[in-house]
Amino acid sequence: MKAVTVKQLKDELSHKSANELKELCLHLSKFKKENKELLTYLLYESHDEEQYIQSVKDQMDVLFSEINTKSYFYIRKSVRKILTLTKKFIRYSKKKETEVALLLYFCAKLKNFKPSIKKSPRLTNTFDRQIVLVKKAIATLHEDLQYDYQLELNELLDE
Repeated sequence: MKAVTVKQLKDELSHKSANELKELCLHLSKFKKENKELLTYLLYESHDEEQYIQSVKDQMDVLFSEINTKSYFYIRKSVRKILTLTKKFIRYSKKKETEVALLLYFCAKLKNFKPSIKKSPRLTNTFDRQIVLVKKAIATLHEDLQYDYQLELNELLDE
């Protein structure tokens, strides 16, 4: 089966009643965990972005504390998993402020991680790539926010 375009879906959904739309959403949420997570964000968390950012940060704290530090292989694997989850939560929000805040937090956690990421070129490259993405995202923000986040970024890089 070939999926139709977003425009075709939009046109078809405009012909459905509210009850039919509700049933479609519930049916969709049963198939993938991501669909359910996105609906949860849209229904419960999108109105309070600060609380959403804090909950993601708390989840990142837990995941960083659970990393197996016996080998850099396990550390890299866990860091990639944390980054993938973080990117998924950023996609749910679609807000650049959220992206900058979460990526800066990820970079700070990674930089302060013990054992040091400087002994692993791959982890250092991951850190550097995220810094580049943060700089790009900061450039798209309002001037006041740019200044605040640029200060935070400079503090992170100066440590």
